[in-house]
Amino acid sequence: MLQSRGRYLLLLLGVQLVVMALLYHEGYRRRVAYFLGIFYKGGAQAGLGGPQGAAHNASLPGDVYANLSLIVRPPLRGPIRVTFPPGLTLEEIVRKNPYVTAGGRYQPPDCDPLHRTAIIIPHRNREQHLRYLLYFLHPFLQRQQLNYGIYIIQQLLNVGFKEAMKDEDWDCMFFHDVDLIPEDDRNLYTCDRFPKHASVAMDKFGYKLPYKTYFGGVSALTPEQYMKMNGFPNNYWGWGGEDDDIAVRVALSGMLISRPSIQHGRYRMIKHGHDKGNEQNPRRFNLLAKTRRTWRQDGMNTLDYQLLARDLQPLYTNITVAIGTEKGQRHPT
Repeated sequence: MLQSRGRYLLLLLGVQLVVMALLYHEGYRRRVAYFLGIFYKGGAQAGLGGPQGAAHNASLPGDVYANLSLIVRPPLRGPIRVTFPPGLTLEEIVRKNPYVTAGGRYQPPDCDPLHRTAIIIPHRNREQHLRYLLYFLHPFLQRQQLNYGIYIIQQLLNVGFKEAMKDEDWDCMFFHDVDLIPEDDRNLYTCDRFPKHASVAMDKFGYKLPYKTYFGGVSALTPEQYMKMNGFPNNYWGWGGEDDDIAVRVALSGMLISRPSIQHGRYRMIKHGHDKGNEQNPRRFNLLAKTRRTWRQDGMNTLDYQLLARDLQPLYTNITVAIGTEKGQRHPT
């Protein structure tokens, strides 16, 4: 009996040593996360509880992988310290996110995610801003254990929506300014019952809404909500006006605006001037005044473009298109 118990204890010690060794081996992280997840899930059911997470610097993307074993609940850490490392390269971000696959796709390695979210980022002549956003956004989304993909487009958000939906039956679409960094990972990148305005507290506006109907920065809609309001306008080439147009569309299609709390919906803006080649649209106020008459005729149902390229980069999918002519849809040359 004692000999049998001794063999059992030796076997248990051996298993523990193997697990500890695997923890230090990068190639086995996913397997370790899986087995630890089963252990803690069982322990919670038995009243043992899971491990208590120590505070860490959530602005470091590599840290997110230390928490992938927590299957019972997402390993969220709350406020994020946003700092911008000098000389940041895309290659460095790729190294810090080894489980992100071609096209900027990610799925939690050891659980079946409840949510599928596409992130659509309009981007032009802001390479540094894009690098900073990707540096923070990938681990931010991974801590929320989402099945996600990141799409970069030159301008029209409708193009991003249509092209992203070709890849996956996404249940949530996030439209994300390239210069906004989320500061709290409890701001969940999932959709609500109504269209969601996520960036409710931006440092640019003193961490409060500039006005009640503001819908700019970061917003989220289900595909059904998006189609109900006929998508976004196609005729706002250039900076300014489209955010207010979208808020009007939400109201005219019979929906309300959902928002996270001021504490969770915090964003830091990367300082910059206006984009070269994306100057203010001089017609924006005139276009906005016509929204009530034109929203049913200007949107997804009138989108006209030609797909030129779909490049699967390591951290995102880049979409290049040619936009249809006049009627407000081609960018002025």
